[in-house]
Amino acid sequence: MMNVAVKAARAAGAIINRAALDVESVRVSQKQANDFVTEVDQASEAIIIENLLGAYPGHAIWAEESGRVHGSQDSEFVWIIDPLDGTTNFIHGLPIYCVSIALAVRGKVEQAVIYDPSRNDLFTATKGRGAYMNNRRMRVSKRLRLQECLISTGFPYRHDDDINTYLRMMGDLMQRTAGLRRPGAAALDLAYVAAGFTDGFFETGLQAWDVAAGSLLITEAGGLVGNFTGDANFLEQKECMAANPRIYAQMVSLLSKYSKFATVEEKAVTTAALAEIKTLITAR
Repeated sequence: MMNVAVKAARAAGAIINRAALDVESVRVSQKQANDFVTEVDQASEAIIIENLLGAYPGHAIWAEESGRVHGSQDSEFVWIIDPLDGTTNFIHGLPIYCVSIALAVRGKVEQAVIYDPSRNDLFTATKGRGAYMNNRRMRVSKRLRLQECLISTGFPYRHDDDINTYLRMMGDLMQRTAGLRRPGAAALDLAYVAAGFTDGFFETGLQAWDVAAGSLLITEAGGLVGNFTGDANFLEQKECMAANPRIYAQMVSLLSKYSKFATVEEKAVTTAALAEIKTLITAR
């Protein structure tokens, strides 16, 4: 199954690379405000589905652009596909984007491929067999103190996003880390945490196709992934956080109060903290 997924990812990557040579000629449309889709997303998705169903016609498909219309949707084998994660980067010519393919079996991700076509970097993982970048074993970083860590995230970009809450989360982390980064492709962000290039990641508003493959890379590289409260059953909760185990625990202690799954007590801490900030601002 891994060989088929890699072949599909590379075929999609070839389409993306050809289009990147003349990105200004690519047709772009909006799904909603600041959420773009291109003919390249659609062509990439089509070639991935063609490869996967050609090998496994009885499997189900769950893809970003076409949803669940392809394959046998009652199958326990579900391919979760993001054909071009980082579309906004792509249409601006910023080479930070990737193809993401995961296979979930009975609801659990067991195979993962993330392919960065601009750098020809291939990230793969099979459940129980480790995670690899270009056939070399990956491990999450070994840093123990959040103050030393580089954390990646994704900023809100839709009109209905809760920007104020995100700013508070960023404020909590910015003063306690070595830095925050916003590359713009969540799947690649997770791959970089798995490879140890960054130490952690958090973002809200993500879909399963954004995080499915990356979540397996993280766990197979020795890290943890879940929602902001630390719950590992997060795939469809639109809330994702990942890091090595020690940093993960420190991030949970900071971000759990912002989770929509937080307890009343955890949310009360946030309210008290905001009141304290307002008092300090008034005093100045």
